[in-house]
Amino acid sequence: MPKSVEGYYQETGRAGRDGLPANVWMAYGLGDVVQQRKMIDESDADETHKRVQTGKLDALLGLCEVASCRRVRLLAYFGEASTPCGNCDTCLEPPASFDATREAQMVLSCVYRAQKASGFHFGAGHLIDILRGTHSEKVLQRGHEKLSTFGVGAALSEPEWRAVFRQLVAFGYLAVDHEGFGSLVLTDASKPVLKGEQSVTLRKYVKPARTRQSSSRTGEHADPTAGMSPREKARWERLRTWRAETAKSDGVPAYVIFHDATLAEIARSDPDTIDDLRHILGIGVRKLERFGDELLDVVGAD
Repeated sequence: MPKSVEGYYQETGRAGRDGLPANVWMAYGLGDVVQQRKMIDESDADETHKRVQTGKLDALLGLCEVASCRRVRLLAYFGEASTPCGNCDTCLEPPASFDATREAQMVLSCVYRAQKASGFHFGAGHLIDILRGTHSEKVLQRGHEKLSTFGVGAALSEPEWRAVFRQLVAFGYLAVDHEGFGSLVLTDASKPVLKGEQSVTLRKYVKPARTRQSSSRTGEHADPTAGMSPREKARWERLRTWRAETAKSDGVPAYVIFHDATLAEIARSDPDTIDDLRHILGIGVRKLERFGDELLDVVGAD
């Protein structure tokens, strides 16, 4: 990471005026974490440089998985205090989280017991099979169906368990053993969790939404103006024109100003006051302060 927030925006070329840069959060899986850490460990860099790179990767993973304001987390990385921005994805739509202490204990215990039974560690796929009680060839071959953790996590699906494993690695409760072909090992941070001295809160797994392409094939891609009256559509077009001009002035893509869904909601609700705008999804505190009066002028031009 760069040494300052401003440096981050300069290096990435992304806009950071209201909340966090657009499109910075990417989908990733446990395999990506394993691969990145392997690349660091197997590089020709000295140990000091490897520790720095590992620290940066850990910080990035924590930023991806955080359930609170991303801007607060990002600024904290650079030693700056902040209050929730009200504009990043986790502020606008706070992710559902849950007390995952029991699930974390299941995972950590399974890692320990599988290693103790066989003398070496295993990857997430095999551990998930044990937790879900799957009689796979590898599980039966190792005799892991006899472990006390076999089947204790049958209530969760494989994707749900993978989300738990990914977050436990991201938060440092599990580490990747590259010499063991990407197997997972316990860290010192896992001990308090196993002993019941520390709780663990994780994001709930959310099934991926349909892609734009697959939705359009089935005719499910929503038209933001569907059901609008002629007057609402005229309001929508004025809002889009205003957004395009504002985006051009700021030198950012139009969606950085407001998404179509937010403009459509404004057009439909016909707000009269700043307080009316405050209740529309997608308008955070900072955007309300900057654009509130302009939006009311555009809407009031009927």
